[in-house]
Amino acid sequence: MDSRFTPQGAQSTGITVERALELPGLRNGLPEVLAGADRLHRTVRWVHAGEVPNIASLLKGGELLLTTGYGLGTRPADQRAFVRTLAERGIAALVVELGPRFSRLPAALVETARTAGLPLVQLHREVPFVAVTEEIHTEIVNGHYALLQRAEEVHRRCTEALLGGGGVPQVLGILSDFSDNPVFLETADGQLLYAAGTGPADTDPLQVWEGLRGQHKDEPPAGTTLVDVPGGGAGTGSVRARLVLLPVSAPLAPVHRIAAERAAGILAVVLMQARQEEELAARGRGDFLTDLAEGRIAAEDAPAQARVLGFKPGGSPLLPVVMRLADGPSPGGGGWAVLARAVAEELASVGVPALLGVRPVEGRVPLLLGLRSESERPAVADRVAAALRAGVERAGMQRPGARPPVVVVGAGGGWAAASAGLRHAAETATAAQGLPERPWYDARRLDIDLLLWRLREHPDLAAFVDRAIGPLRDHDRRSKPPLLPTLETYLAHAGRKAETARELHLNRQTLYNRLARIGELLGTDLDDPQTVLALSLALRARRHVP
Repeated sequence: MDSRFTPQGAQSTGITVERALELPGLRNGLPEVLAGADRLHRTVRWVHAGEVPNIASLLKGGELLLTTGYGLGTRPADQRAFVRTLAERGIAALVVELGPRFSRLPAALVETARTAGLPLVQLHREVPFVAVTEEIHTEIVNGHYALLQRAEEVHRRCTEALLGGGGVPQVLGILSDFSDNPVFLETADGQLLYAAGTGPADTDPLQVWEGLRGQHKDEPPAGTTLVDVPGGGAGTGSVRARLVLLPVSAPLAPVHRIAAERAAGILAVVLMQARQEEELAARGRGDFLTDLAEGRIAAEDAPAQARVLGFKPGGSPLLPVVMRLADGPSPGGGGWAVLARAVAEELASVGVPALLGVRPVEGRVPLLLGLRSESERPAVADRVAAALRAGVERAGMQRPGARPPVVVVGAGGGWAAASAGLRHAAETATAAQGLPERPWYDARRLDIDLLLWRLREHPDLAAFVDRAIGPLRDHDRRSKPPLLPTLETYLAHAGRKAETARELHLNRQTLYNRLARIGELLGTDLDDPQTVLALSLALRARRHVP
């Protein structure tokens, strides 16, 4: 550990009662400790002089009280009450000057101080209280200044570390050395990001965090120092991360909080810069994949550019995948960088080469995967879709009540096929919004939905939907039970009435009655193949028209 950051020096947070008695002002009064000799290490926050019986009500705690004893009272009961109220208030010590009021302190006063654990000191010689006050206050102010200097030294060293090319681990290491305790950086919701330092006997910091912090999120261990790292996001007071100092090897003092607050300001800049760089990199990969999809990069040039981006699938088939967030682009504040990192970490468990990018404007995440063979496409698609959705949840980009993101998987092939596959999957991911929820969609099975989506602004599409199922929509707006769900389920099961009845939880006669009513309203025969085709297209197209 750096010798400039000794724990003993770092914990010297101010003047103690013992130190105050050693200063010339009180030392000249020949002080004698009558009670609380084992508590002279208490910190003196301030000095107060007074002679009134209710002086405890004027104090806040931590004061060294100077008095000649006129406010103590003459009866033992009053003297006991005086000492008890001071002890309850939490003053650092009571100093009584002997003289006209007392030649020696009453036994009731001394006994109560001992029982209450309050340091009690008598001065055998008169001293000027104003000089004592000035002397101790100067010492306190100097102590606070020294604390600030030590905290500023931490700030300076952290800044130098960053200018020298260091990052979050170096900042946490400096803070850990200073506090002689492990230091952790966790997300605002309590997930561990970084750790530095060790516990007793060189304990792994991860074990310390899991044992002391990981299981006590709501009520951290006593003496823990928590400092928010500001987020700099859209809302004021937003928190990007949290510094956690655990008192494992030594107690934490106020100076450690001051140093942690200085370090938190630096970490906010580091994390913001890291997210900006991370998001720029993710956007760069997204631009490459989009340019490939739009034909701006030739298939023969793509492998070399992909290698520069770290994607080396070899000669294996390429699988294009596109995820689209249901609500479109998410707010800023580094969210896309967090999403890219979270998804990349989830994809690491899939075990195949992956090139991941983001397209915030379109609210899309395109990626290419390297397959060992075309036969593993379904299994890889399952795992990739799960990884993508898990990444969205980890990044906090899944709004409560919102539809989950749509994941579309294209066909595998070489670089030329990947270009067309990415474009097809991107368009299909948009067209698939509003379809029944599935882990992922095969782009090849959504061509009809894509065609209808491309016709969404053409007036003939709305007219077609109105002609085909308009009477049913009018019925469902006025009457119950609605009939459109029955027709959808019936067509989805290719006209198999038994399966339709089971899914709708209807008896067969009720289903027959509803189908008859549908045929009557539409003026058509539900057994006619052309009618079934037209109704199926109309039901699919209604998502895209008002």
